[in-house]
Amino acid sequence: MLYDRLMEDYRFKEGLNACINCGTCTAICPAAEFYKYDPRIITDTVQSKDEAEIEKLLRSETIWYCGQCMSCITRCPRKNGPGLIIQALRNLSQELGYFIDSEKGRQQLVLNRALCGNILNYGYCVYPRTFHHSDHPESGPVGKWIEDNLEAVHKRVGSNLDGEGPGILRKIPQSDLDELKRIFDVTGATERMEKIETISRERAKDLGLSDEEYCRQVFTINSEEHYI
Repeated sequence: MLYDRLMEDYRFKEGLNACINCGTCTAICPAAEFYKYDPRIITDTVQSKDEAEIEKLLRSETIWYCGQCMSCITRCPRKNGPGLIIQALRNLSQELGYFIDSEKGRQQLVLNRALCGNILNYGYCVYPRTFHHSDHPESGPVGKWIEDNLEAVHKRVGSNLDGEGPGILRKIPQSDLDELKRIFDVTGATERMEKIETISRERAKDLGLSDEEYCRQVFTINSEEHYI
């Protein structure tokens, strides 16, 4: 039972008290202003315990729109946390492999490689040397200029990019990176990353795409159907 699986997640138990359908969470939600996203409906859906509807959520785009700002918790009169419910739904969607059925869900592969890769390889969520203007044209000419003059820019702003000792963006010792890897292993993050990779490779194979082609497609394609 999907609802029972969700109840095993402490975030779900903390986030779902008793929704009264007031809609306050939707009114305050920044994501609802732009996306076809209504946290009230999500909370009401999981509260109904309707297995078919919960499965639709797990396979949908909807659960990937939340920005995790948690404004919903601060306003809900019953102290529900739709943002926490979303975390539990995302977790179960990845665990069951349902994330692969939605465009936004498939983008977890890119986060897997970019965000987690940066953390494990360099110790930072965002690392300047892996941020390329060609991948992020929205950064504009300034982003291109920074990339072309990376060393000079960081020297001018006083960062210690890849340097020894203290300072912003300093080189993280290998012993610390090894500890980060152990944390990922113990908490199940490594296993989850491997699952996302495996399921994504299977989807790429079904589509007749190489790993690189599939990752590029997932990274660049963003349909307009998500927005209001």
